[in-house]
Amino acid sequence: MSYEVTIEPTGEIVEVEEGQTLLDAALRQGVWLPFACGHGTCGTCKVQVLEGEAEVGEASSFALMDMERDEGFRLACCCRPESDLVIEADVDEDPDFAGHPVQDWTATVSTIADLTPTIREIRLTLPGEGMAFQAGQYINLQVPGVEGTRAFSIATAPGTPNEIALHVRRVEGGAATTWLHEQLEEGQALELSGPYGQFFVRKSDPKDVIFIAGGSGLSSPESMILDLLDDPEDTRRITLFQGARHLAELYHRERFEALAAEHPRFDYVPALNAPLDDDAWDGVVGFVHDAAIAHFDGRFSEHKAYLCGPPPMIESAIGALMKGRLFERDIHMERFLTAADGAETQQRSALFKRI
Repeated sequence: MSYEVTIEPTGEIVEVEEGQTLLDAALRQGVWLPFACGHGTCGTCKVQVLEGEAEVGEASSFALMDMERDEGFRLACCCRPESDLVIEADVDEDPDFAGHPVQDWTATVSTIADLTPTIREIRLTLPGEGMAFQAGQYINLQVPGVEGTRAFSIATAPGTPNEIALHVRRVEGGAATTWLHEQLEEGQALELSGPYGQFFVRKSDPKDVIFIAGGSGLSSPESMILDLLDDPEDTRRITLFQGARHLAELYHRERFEALAAEHPRFDYVPALNAPLDDDAWDGVVGFVHDAAIAHFDGRFSEHKAYLCGPPPMIESAIGALMKGRLFERDIHMERFLTAADGAETQQRSALFKRI
């Protein structure tokens, strides 16, 4: 048995199987609903039921208050329809969103390589035609023996859908990343689903592009840059600012230097904020947002910016960009959060109204 859910104001219709959550059904049919945590604690996926009945599910009382429940609000990640529905969702239609349906996959680990003392690259081979995705999106990975799933951005370009790479940072005390660093072996099978996410290049906007990345947050920008450079008709300038503490934590430097030498429209600016004496570093010293300020002389207007990394880096970069006359409509971001960060960090930037 299934139920038909009409989503206003877009008018899109989703078929939801009995017992399936509204969010899962929508994503598997290529219909985007905003969400973040995926398990009822952040409130990002809040919708209002206008017609029909839907159970509340395991929504947190902090994310969905009693008064909201009485008014028909539900969290899409938790609610399960009990009849046909008409709902209202805060959906911004984006002409650049491809809407690839989420699917389940059994992937095989093809290679494992250490990129830094705490980050390793895991390459996965997918069966059949592989996963259709937009550069910048992510997958949810099931780690053996660990409850739930963990999100990892795809570091490879969409042009190689049968092989995807993940950059996995080991988190102190993190069961999933510890297993992936200590027990995962080449040839093993892993279960995953994807693609997810609204972090992708808005290709319909011809503005030049700025990427600011820190730590394993480089994965999404790497995919996006490779995708842009693969398009011979794309002429926009691309600048990547990559931040790390010291040289051992700065990975894929040679790859981006080679890309910069090959493509005149691509500039690569690495920055170390705490280089060691042994690094013999002659590049930019300072935080990555300071490197961007220096490179563009503090003026960022007429660009699109994509930020990916830990929350403190994101906040600093947003402040620098906005001070340099780049505003919300042209700044897109993806914070790199871990399970240890908790739901409290799933919040909007204090500098933004909508993000």
